[in-house]
Amino acid sequence: MTVIIGIPRETAAGETRIAVVPEVVKRFRALGAEFLMERGAGELSAYPDADFADARWTGDPTEIWTQADAVFCVRPPPVEQAARLKPGAILAGFLQPYQNPALIETLIERRVTGFAMELVPRISRAQSMDALSSQAAVSGYLCAVIAAAHCPKFFPMLTYAAGTVRPARVLVVGAGVAGLQAIATARRLGAIVDAYDVRPETREQIESLGAKFVDTGVTASGQGGYARELSDDEKRQQAERLGKAVAQADAVITTAAIPGRTAPRIISAQMVAAMKYGAVVVDLAAESGGNVEGTVAGEIVHVGHVKIVGHTNLPSRMPYHASEMYARNLFNFLSPQLKDGALALDWSDEIVSGTALTRDGEIVHAGAKAAFAALKQTGGV
Repeated sequence: MTVIIGIPRETAAGETRIAVVPEVVKRFRALGAEFLMERGAGELSAYPDADFADARWTGDPTEIWTQADAVFCVRPPPVEQAARLKPGAILAGFLQPYQNPALIETLIERRVTGFAMELVPRISRAQSMDALSSQAAVSGYLCAVIAAAHCPKFFPMLTYAAGTVRPARVLVVGAGVAGLQAIATARRLGAIVDAYDVRPETREQIESLGAKFVDTGVTASGQGGYARELSDDEKRQQAERLGKAVAQADAVITTAAIPGRTAPRIISAQMVAAMKYGAVVVDLAAESGGNVEGTVAGEIVHVGHVKIVGHTNLPSRMPYHASEMYARNLFNFLSPQLKDGALALDWSDEIVSGTALTRDGEIVHAGAKAAFAALKQTGGV
């Protein structure tokens, strides 16, 4: 039986991405899948309906939720829409598994197989499916561009008739995918770049991009490619040495975030107060609490003489390519499970089983299950 993949319009405020692009629709179609899409689903991403020549269209989103065998989304759908999914259907997207108990309960009740793209295992074989990384690359690029736009100084050295203007100095905190992309972009824009991460293995990556590694003497490598929690003594040592680099920067970009957890507070109010007059901070982690004391999610604020930019959902500010990258992640994840036009999920594959949030009326991801149980005990569900 030919699988029908449904693509609704995103309903979350400010979300402009779409879960598929024309190229990916064609590739799925070549494997025998059919697409049912809501009209205008790609308009905000600069993908008009006319670009999707191989899709079937509807003006009623209910048709998608009731007829599709698999629904692709970017953000979690409204519970009332998810409640219309067929029993046994698949929902794949960023489902916020640690923050969305109402949706999880609905998926359990409907016996929907939910794949949370945040949960894709961080193994080499899954790199082409890693949607968190692809969207982090978009965010890192935009952080550097936003910092350049708000900085009162040129990023590159500029020579003109009356002399030479020195380049700006940028500090990037965190050298994950977003941080490395921010470093590379700031360097391409001509800035002098320093970068810091508590994981010592990132030093080589930072220096390979032409930036200088800020060594605080604190290392904190953790599991899954993320940093572990620092001790109080380590935090004090980090703050002292990092504070000197912050004070020298014209622009600071912070990118330290862990999915499902509050962002670590790295830049204190004292560090902000010691920054140059007119300096700018771009806090990529604003949505999850912020790396910087004084960040306000979704706003640009002035803390003394420093401007702090707390934009959220940065990939939606560049939806064309962000959608393209995300759609390819989804294709690489699910296309191996598509046989003769039908989905045949291989549960022995660690990528499939590791990305699953719900299956057969149960939560199957250990971390999400524990978080859900904790919420129930505290009355959060």
